[in-house]
Amino acid sequence: MGSREMAKTINLNGSLLPLLTQFPVNDHFQIGIYQGTLSQFDMLIRYKQLISGEWSRARTPKHIHWAVDILIKQHENPDATNRFLDFLLEHWQNVTPLLSAEERNEVLNTETLLTQVNKESLQYPELAEKGEYSIRFLILLAKLLMIQEKTNNHGAFMFKNLLEQLKSHSDIFSVVSTATHR
Repeated sequence: MGSREMAKTINLNGSLLPLLTQFPVNDHFQIGIYQGTLSQFDMLIRYKQLISGEWSRARTPKHIHWAVDILIKQHENPDATNRFLDFLLEHWQNVTPLLSAEERNEVLNTETLLTQVNKESLQYPELAEKGEYSIRFLILLAKLLMIQEKTNNHGAFMFKNLLEQLKSHSDIFSVVSTATHR
């Protein structure tokens, strides 16, 4: 059986990148943040999931993965999902790029961030059992992806566009196209 713990380093194109921190989301998910290569404060996000009693290999989260989960939640409970999307869009407006090691350390403080995420996830109990991912996992992952995107390109807007597409109930082609754009 694979380990729940994230590897202390990952190999990316021959470079060993160190683990900066890890977040024990719950009994089924673990998120690791590694030093990235695109900018000084770039973060590579990986997660492991407990599936049938075994931990998966560390995976790179893709926008399409959580977008599909949001679509499932939206089908099951449109009102609660739209409130959740409003929350994420509001959070997006307040995210700023990381400009120093101190800022990165503050943002990646495991205890502080998990406390915030736990509190925020309580606002969406209707979505707790819908879809593949827990609200807690989605909030933490979304926050980390937003920071990563804005740190690497402060004018980035792909994540925001995806949230807006989901909120406006755009056609499936538009959502998938936005979520998989490179």
